Amino acid sequence: MNPSAASARCEGRSPEDELIDDWLFLSSDSASPPSPEVSRSQETEDRGQLKSKLISAWNSVKYGWSLKQKSKFSKSSAVIMFGQSYELGDHDEKERFRRSFASRLWLTYRRGFPQLEGCSLTTDSGWGCVLRTGQMLLAQGLLLHLMPPGWTWSVSPHAVKDDMDLPAIRRTDGAERGPDAKEEPTERGRKLSLGSLLDRPMEATHRRVASWFADHPTAPFGIHQLVELGKSSGKKAGDWYGPSIAAHILRKAVAASADLPNLVVYVAQDCTIYLEDVKRLCEQPFPQPWKSVIILVPVRLGGQDLNPSYITCVKKLLTLQCCIGIIGGKPKHSLFFVGFQDDHVLYLDPHYCQPTVDIAKENFPLESFHCKYPRKMSFSRMDPSCTIGFYAKGQMDFESLCTAVNEALSISAETYPMFIFAEGKSQEEEGTYTPPNNIAYIQRKTERRSVDTSSSMDEFVLL
Repeated sequence: MNPSAASARCEGRSPEDELIDDWLFLSSDSASPPSPEVSRSQETEDRGQLKSKLISAWNSVKYGWSLKQKSKFSKSSAVIMFGQSYELGDHDEKERFRRSFASRLWLTYRRGFPQLEGCSLTTDSGWGCVLRTGQMLLAQGLLLHLMPPGWTWSVSPHAVKDDMDLPAIRRTDGAERGPDAKEEPTERGRKLSLGSLLDRPMEATHRRVASWFADHPTAPFGIHQLVELGKSSGKKAGDWYGPSIAAHILRKAVAASADLPNLVVYVAQDCTIYLEDVKRLCEQPFPQPWKSVIILVPVRLGGQDLNPSYITCVKKLLTLQCCIGIIGGKPKHSLFFVGFQDDHVLYLDPHYCQPTVDIAKENFPLESFHCKYPRKMSFSRMDPSCTIGFYAKGQMDFESLCTAVNEALSISAETYPMFIFAEGKSQEEEGTYTPPNNIAYIQRKTERRSVDTSSSMDEFVLL
């Protein structure tokens, strides 16, 4: 990850000022300067676009190769994912896990989308991974909100292919085609799967949710909208977005969307979920029911490294069905945590750079929005900065969530609770709260101390 290079293009600095390792793969011919007739501004923009394409290509090669390196899973231990347990030693359970994993929405780097406002960037490769993991967490919440319990994508995990591998059909005009003429394959294209044809109602909702994350200025949760909402927090395209900033951006995006009138997002403050604030957000005039709520809790589980005493608590939270994942990762390398097996955390990686999908096309391809390769890494490599997500459908679900989460948090009581629930309201108005810069605070009653986190992944309350 190197957001500084992308940021240079937005600020008008020459890309030569902040070269990154990816330039080592640039040949001397392609790196040669343009003719003197080209204006300096055009030269800077062209070089920025070239560099952007090269970084995207390198990410595609690097992560495309590693993406297909299958992680090894034990048959003797259960895999936990989004509150469900899978015994991989059993063939049916293994297939159920594969199908469930392949049904999660996978939001990755994209290239070739319309320019982001204020700069020449047409890709988020190299800087947008936290926004992508935030998208994946929100997408999981939306699937729980809109789809029936236990829904899975109807495409068989063995049949899932990348967009680039799908053959298209070259059609000829009617006058040129004879009665026995055959359709010939071309390089790109797709057809609806049989499962999609048999499951049209759910497939339509699935497709609609995927379109909300499209890389287009009109998409309510697309990269353009998230970057725009990040400006109020002092962020711009090409900057590094930490998990805490991403949580507040997601809250603003859902609040601004007309597509989800019965869903709200609450972001905890100072590692505290204030019950009165949640109630205020969710209550509606009688007889309307409570709004559904996604709760996001930014935390920091240690100093520069993860405090091992919190691993058991993280595992416990991931076993809850109300948990919709964790925006986390390794230092400066964001990943979306969805479950675990033994001492390894299961994740989706946003770093594979794919072409932008044109959602304006009828029956646009969904394959690039799903991943069939589960990956895992040791909990010990986990960056301490993360944002944990939960979802409650209604008031009773929220009360059950509080009970279950409190029980899980009691495991970490001997060290320091990861976060707490509190009666009453927060001191800051939620709409005006923004995370502090570089300094994280611990505050309980009258005690407060500060810790410098400028070299870490984001600014958080330190546990």
